[in-house]
Amino acid sequence: SLTNLSLYAILVLLSVISLHFYANNDFNLVPNKGSIALETSFASLSSMVRNQIGGLNEAYIPFIYTLFFFVLFGNLISNIPYSFAINASAIVTLGLSLTIFLGVTILSLSKHGIKFFSFFIPGGTPLALV
Repeated sequence: SLTNLSLYAILVLLSVISLHFYANNDFNLVPNKGSIALETSFASLSSMVRNQIGGLNEAYIPFIYTLFFFVLFGNLISNIPYSFAINASAIVTLGLSLTIFLGVTILSLSKHGIKFFSFFIPGGTPLALV
């Protein structure tokens, strides 16, 4: 059955896809306003991500960009009176957070090995406190 959550999740998905479809420049020489807005948002988000995780980890930028627009459009649609707030739903919040937490932990363990846990211990901490 189609619940409010699934209906508004589909609405958010269609809104994000239609925005990117509308703003598609089709390789024209002069970009339209939507294309400029999306390129600016991607550039600012990309610079923030590079400042936080470094320039060598650009493979994660598309995921963070997609997550950003999902949360943004979920919040914008929930501002419409009498609509459903998809991001206020516990299952969406827990689903996104647990999935990202597990993904980052598994990725970090595969990349750094057991040394990953040393990132949580400040330098110079006695072994007895660990």
